[in-house]
Amino acid sequence: MFGHSGSSRSRVALAGALSVGLAFSLTACGGSDDSEGGSTDSSAAAIDCAPYTAFGDLKGKTVTIYTGIVTPEDTPHKESYKPFEQCTGVTVKYEGDKAFETQILVRAQAGNPPDVAFVPQPGLLQQLVATGKAVEAPKETSDNVDKFFGADWKAYGTVDGKFYAAPLGANVKSLVWYSPKEFTDSGYTVPTTLDQLKALTDKMVADKKKPWCAGISSGEATGWPLTDWMEDFMLRLSGPETYDKWVKHEIPFNGPESTAALDAVGAYLKNDAYVNGGLGDVKSIASTTFQDAGLPILDGTCSLHRQASFYAANFPAGTNIAKDGDIFAFYLPGKDETAKPVLGGGEFVLAFADRPEVKAFQTYLSSDTWANAKAKLSSGWVSANKGLDPNNLKNPIDQLSATILLDPNSQFRFDGSDMMPAAVGSNAFWKQTTNWITGQDTKTTVDNIEKAWPK
Repeated sequence: MFGHSGSSRSRVALAGALSVGLAFSLTACGGSDDSEGGSTDSSAAAIDCAPYTAFGDLKGKTVTIYTGIVTPEDTPHKESYKPFEQCTGVTVKYEGDKAFETQILVRAQAGNPPDVAFVPQPGLLQQLVATGKAVEAPKETSDNVDKFFGADWKAYGTVDGKFYAAPLGANVKSLVWYSPKEFTDSGYTVPTTLDQLKALTDKMVADKKKPWCAGISSGEATGWPLTDWMEDFMLRLSGPETYDKWVKHEIPFNGPESTAALDAVGAYLKNDAYVNGGLGDVKSIASTTFQDAGLPILDGTCSLHRQASFYAANFPAGTNIAKDGDIFAFYLPGKDETAKPVLGGGEFVLAFADRPEVKAFQTYLSSDTWANAKAKLSSGWVSANKGLDPNNLKNPIDQLSATILLDPNSQFRFDGSDMMPAAVGSNAFWKQTTNWITGQDTKTTVDNIEKAWPK
């Protein structure tokens, strides 16, 4: 889940992420090395200011940002705008608010929107466009998105055939966390197909282990990790096109496709032989917090945990998260090695003003220049921007996520529950799957979610 309350959950999960300084060589911008935020770090690439001259003299102008990204994650964002400010003379004013997802609609409807908002769900983006206050993205931004992002991403920023919002950051949901040492010691290999994943699970059972651990407790949002499991299996078993129809309710929630997906999840999570390593029985999944669910990997009482890239922040300080470390992750495989469905989330840059300085800032944020600048500043951040050099990312999980997102065969799909109506995506879907994990059958579960769909 990454949206409704899910986007804020993701940010909470990332709250432990570290920020590191990035110094920019500003000679191309006409800036000096002793200016605010500047440095003589010779490893930093010069910033090309030419793309922003087309917008005219912007000195003394201001662009306001409103977002749900708050402390401590806001610091690298603010730092990443300094090259643009140095190049153009524009001042970027940043406002982070935990209540962003409700307040941005209020502000837009009241005629008091910011210049730019970072919108964490396509559904909310569509609502904001419907207010009539949003403006289409400029050609320069659209061209950047065509160059640096896949068509899947551009489609999520498009409403009624008009392109409004470039992608910003991203996260990958389709990951399985594991212990590299356990795999080496036990002779396990990372699976590259769903059949291999099942075989690995059975091998672990034969080795007297409870392979999987899981937890879905999250306060009022309890159940959201199960929606991610089901979405991942919808993508893998039925394909991206059917997934899209499911999300849009062009096929029913209680149809054969979604029934098969939930049963496929149940083959893992409702199997007493497979779960819940180090935590209890199947029903303990409902009472285990999502933050705690993967921690038993560290003491060897479970081996596998399906959770997003942002879960890295939940391991204790000092945990070595790397390919040869205490913990790492692998891509949750598809039906075969050529299929690369990726479930995830992200934010989109939506403007409510078409002044030249706002257009210039949108263009900067959609560029490879910004993506690489931000990568050097942040841990726990990644983008699907094809111009991003994964070597600029700060940790191995970010690099893994970028490799998955930038794979030419990847088929990215946004978290489905984030795009469904709230009565389904952040209500019935969560609640009914929670009932399912504690004993309710699949048919009752999907029937009840179908009934919740607005007429």
